Amino acid sequence: MHIRKTTKDRTQFTFRLGDNIIEFVTKYRYFGLTLSEHIDYNGSVRELLKLASLLYVDNPVGAGYSYVDSDDAFTTDVNMIAADMMVLLTTFFNSPTGKNFQNVPFYIFCESYGGKMTAAISRSLYQNMNSGKIKVNFKGLALGDSWISPVDSTVNWAPYILTNSIIDEKGFYKINEATLKMTKVIEGGMWKEATTQWGVIQDILETESNGVNFYNMLAWGGSEAGLKSSNNLKERMINRMIGALRTDKLTALMNGKVKKMLNIPEKVEWGAQSSKVFMYQAEDFMKPVVDIVDYLIQNTSLSVVVYTGQLDIIVATPGTEKWITQLGIYKDYYNATRQPLYDPYTKLTTAFYKSVKNFSVYWILDAGHMVPMDNGNAALEMVRRIISK
Repeated sequence: MHIRKTTKDRTQFTFRLGDNIIEFVTKYRYFGLTLSEHIDYNGSVRELLKLASLLYVDNPVGAGYSYVDSDDAFTTDVNMIAADMMVLLTTFFNSPTGKNFQNVPFYIFCESYGGKMTAAISRSLYQNMNSGKIKVNFKGLALGDSWISPVDSTVNWAPYILTNSIIDEKGFYKINEATLKMTKVIEGGMWKEATTQWGVIQDILETESNGVNFYNMLAWGGSEAGLKSSNNLKERMINRMIGALRTDKLTALMNGKVKKMLNIPEKVEWGAQSSKVFMYQAEDFMKPVVDIVDYLIQNTSLSVVVYTGQLDIIVATPGTEKWITQLGIYKDYYNATRQPLYDPYTKLTTAFYKSVKNFSVYWILDAGHMVPMDNGNAALEMVRRIISK
């Protein structure tokens, strides 16, 4: 755990960011950090640190600098991830540093698979807070491009990229056929096999689109490394998610200057166990957590926010909108008025939002899977709005 403090009276955030195999990207570049010979903070990050203190955690265990000594210590589902996080947060808030934050408003922001994790973590944290097991002023969560309903997200890939001229009808039918195989496997309760078939769908999509970037459909060349890097499907699945972001330069930085700065033991290699983290989550990977999100909306006082990047393919907006229809609050949400959000500098429309009761949705324009990297101004404005309530 690495703590970067501002002052103890500011809002504190825990960021459960990203796919569990993209640790540095989701904790630093996610906030707009620039990779150079050193870690360089840009304006958006400085502004964010004026709003909040940040708590970074390499999670699940095996991600980033965290590691296990035995494979049986890896987590296999989000409930295990949540249980581990409760141990960590309880320890943190009882520590000399953490006690300063016990009464400070606490939010969890996340991205991608981190959203699935955050749903489970938020439920556990809220329940433990109310039972007195942990002293924390937990106020809300923001689910960014989150893997809440994997089937809804994947089923919408083909129609979404067809609409955006990335494939033709022949490609659409190839992807759709593979997607139907995945849904049949899920109907048979074979979740691990569904994860494998999900990788097959990615292969087909990548071939038919000539290497579209899964993170941002307009940033070409970002994910084709997954197609060319390996003959092994599982390796391609992992490389596709991190290949465009985890460069040799980044690896050298994380196992060099950053490792020294954070006083990481010499024996620990950043990202060394990432592949196993994914492998051990394979059985749980395609399972939805819509019911948990619905629970958080219906049965807690938490602010539940969903935000989605316009150009994301991995968790494309149509898939997110599909699972939102399954929420108990959907009728009220549907009837709510959608409002524009303006860039504070250009004064142009940069996003839209809709709110009803304790539930809000933000559509971020000109952004892909990692919203703050693509549209930092909109992301920062969204953060301001969320914590001001």
